[in-house]
Amino acid sequence: MEPRIRLAVFHDLSDQIKAATKENHFRAENTQLMLSYQKGQITLQQYKVLLFSLYEIYKALEEELDRNSSHPAVAPIYFPQELARLELLESDLEYFFGQDWEKRVIVPAATQRYKQRLRKVGENENPELLVAHAYTRYLGDLSGGQVLGKITQKSLGLSSKEGLSFFSFPGVSSPNRFKQLYRSRMNSVELTEEEKAAVLEEAVEAFELNIQVFDDLQKMLSIATETDQSRSDVGAARFTASPVLQLAVGLCVALATVGAAMYGM
Repeated sequence: MEPRIRLAVFHDLSDQIKAATKENHFRAENTQLMLSYQKGQITLQQYKVLLFSLYEIYKALEEELDRNSSHPAVAPIYFPQELARLELLESDLEYFFGQDWEKRVIVPAATQRYKQRLRKVGENENPELLVAHAYTRYLGDLSGGQVLGKITQKSLGLSSKEGLSFFSFPGVSSPNRFKQLYRSRMNSVELTEEEKAAVLEEAVEAFELNIQVFDDLQKMLSIATETDQSRSDVGAARFTASPVLQLAVGLCVALATVGAAMYGM
């Protein structure tokens, strides 16, 4: 991957990131979880645990962007009113889990690693690397948000858009024009050659972290499903739990099995 980053012939940072992450982008789109999405086969269980991970990732990203909003590399791409996802994710989680949803947050180890990386980047002396993470997350969500929102609504059989706030960008009237503006602002960021190379490498890392999250979520869900099925075969008549409790119990077993981390906020 390093030779490709060094030999990129593009001058604009946005084009260089796109070229450097082309293979990683393809792999991210072809994870089992994302293929389920593209086929319209996303389940409510998949969507709920995905929301938990997105919440943890965006909480870290947006708090670090806020912290570094005046940094010369961050200020040009700082658009909290247009892009912020955290409050929308909180709204979706409250819709599905109620007001005490924070006590039910369950995420895999890959999500924890992603969050820790964002904290390290923002809290240390290289906040310019946040440019790579913001570009990867926000422009990806902005590009596919409307389509994925419709797929999710149809797949889950939701009669309204409640629980789907994450996919909406009420502060962006034209996604295409805004993406052009965002890329222009990002390309205006002044970086040394060493800093630019580090941003490109961080963009590759951002995609890898996303792929790991998708894979861990799928493993977690698969094991949870198998656990629920085994438990029901052995003694379903002795214990009847709410769907949410069954999901939590199954995911706890899955998390322990695949080395993931569960915690209450």
